[in-house]
Amino acid sequence: MGVHGVLPPYRYTQHEIRDALAEMGGRGTEGRGVLDRVHAASGVRSRHLALPLERYRTLGGFGEANAAYVSAATELAEEAVRGALRRADIPPSAVELVVSTSVTGLAVPSIEARLAGRWGLPAHVKRVPVFGLGCVAGAAGLARVHDYLEGHPEGVAVLLCVELCSLTVQRGDASAANVVAGSLFGDGAAALVAVGRAHPAARARRSERGPETVATRSRLYPDTEHLLGWDVTDSGFRIVLGSDLPDTVLRRLGPEVRRFLADHDLKPADVTGWICHPGGPKVLEAVRAGLDLPARALESARRSLAEVGNLSSASVLHVLRDTLDRCPPLAGTPGLMLAMGPGFSSELVLLRW
Repeated sequence: MGVHGVLPPYRYTQHEIRDALAEMGGRGTEGRGVLDRVHAASGVRSRHLALPLERYRTLGGFGEANAAYVSAATELAEEAVRGALRRADIPPSAVELVVSTSVTGLAVPSIEARLAGRWGLPAHVKRVPVFGLGCVAGAAGLARVHDYLEGHPEGVAVLLCVELCSLTVQRGDASAANVVAGSLFGDGAAALVAVGRAHPAARARRSERGPETVATRSRLYPDTEHLLGWDVTDSGFRIVLGSDLPDTVLRRLGPEVRRFLADHDLKPADVTGWICHPGGPKVLEAVRAGLDLPARALESARRSLAEVGNLSSASVLHVLRDTLDRCPPLAGTPGLMLAMGPGFSSELVLLRW
């Protein structure tokens, strides 16, 4: 397995982004106070944006924002997949499947179709572009790659996640959901290359091949559709973000994770590496409390949130890459990737380091 994350070149501190949003939104004294408090509590120190910050002041409607999405997403995706193939030491010509995820822009032909020739992928490559899974799509994409490789044990598959959340900003929207989203989300991309269990690369030493996917579980929670998603408006994607989302995570996710682990004779205390989507400080605290984890268990997710913000589907791959690069868990021990998204849904991926 090879994982590579990339970020746009425009990096700004949280204070710089906060001040720009205040100016673009024309907020009065009361509105500015709310903005300041939300950004201060976000746990985010800096973020990377697809465009220079001053460009957002003059960005037009949905069409112009989406054109900027296609241009920037193509550049980031090209770098992400090239890097992942290089890390996995897999030639592009060996790739059989590409699963690509995004929920922050639309591209037809899809991003991976535009780049397949540049990457050197075979003309018969299978493509599965996915829209609508939101933040859960990184973990769900890995799960679907695993499903494919279970049926094609000698195969090679690529997962690509590209999210340019800044291009969905609604400048005239003073709602609580939009203010919270403006404090959390950043831009970035990541790619992962995985091979089936019978592929020659799977027989390499564990330290060289990366983690192995053992099992996955998807879950939709009834009557929670209102918690997370988009309202598609004339000005683009307007975020839906229910205030009871952290409470739902606290009540629903812990039991789900415990049942999943128990099916494999494991408990949360057995997991040596938690690859958790950094949805925000309240969501991370709900995950920690729901599973009774020590604070250090989610340190990689909190660090990613602080350094680059919430990258939607790309975040879990950035957290996975950082875990492998900075403090890889003991070989042979279990890890767990988990993410939540619209539906309301969760995705769990059991790993073996």
